[in-house]
Amino acid sequence: MNELSIFIDESGDFGKYKVHSPYYIISMVFHNQSEDITDQLNKLSNQLTDLGYPDHCVHTGPIIRRENGYTYETINTRRKIFNSMITFIKHTNIRYKSFYIEKKHYEDSIEAVGNLSKQISAFIRENDSEFSSYDTIKIYYDNGQHEVSKLLSTVFNAFFQDVKFINAKPRDYRLFQAADLICSMKLLMLKMNSDGLSPSELEFFGNSRDLNKNYLKPLNKKEWI
Repeated sequence: MNELSIFIDESGDFGKYKVHSPYYIISMVFHNQSEDITDQLNKLSNQLTDLGYPDHCVHTGPIIRRENGYTYETINTRRKIFNSMITFIKHTNIRYKSFYIEKKHYEDSIEAVGNLSKQISAFIRENDSEFSSYDTIKIYYDNGQHEVSKLLSTVFNAFFQDVKFINAKPRDYRLFQAADLICSMKLLMLKMNSDGLSPSELEFFGNSRDLNKNYLKPLNKKEWI
């Protein structure tokens, strides 16, 4: 059976516009299950183990901002963990797509969800022949936000007869962690092109030029255009 797995994560919330949270982003990582990625998964796990993080769930935002479990970690180790995930994504046969809105342009969550639904629907229509080539489509999402769960169910069930939704936890799937990283990098790109990066982001990446050259441009090669 030809199966497509889609791992979905989001960044932001559907609340009112705030300066520190101007965007809402939904990122999807696509994996054709006929493509074996066992070697890449093992390499990533071995790299994290060597860094002192066996069986670790990588959470990109806290790595960059030195939060949560990374508060007392050195910047060199945090960069190595981050780079391990970047290398995994670059060398794994997957693709991604991000959809976003700038919240200040929408009066309420209904309007915001509607726009995101239109973006995702347009993407599916544009790639209908490829999506239709799969016997089964599985959506992996952690049901983090009710609006997103409802949006995904409405859009994907409207287009496909055999679609399954799996309540997934990031710690159980590296590709879910990859979707988290893609969300974070999309947010950084948007910030870089508007209000600029925060002090912690500049400390981690050096400057906008290095961020774009070393990370954003290489990741763009994995985007589903």
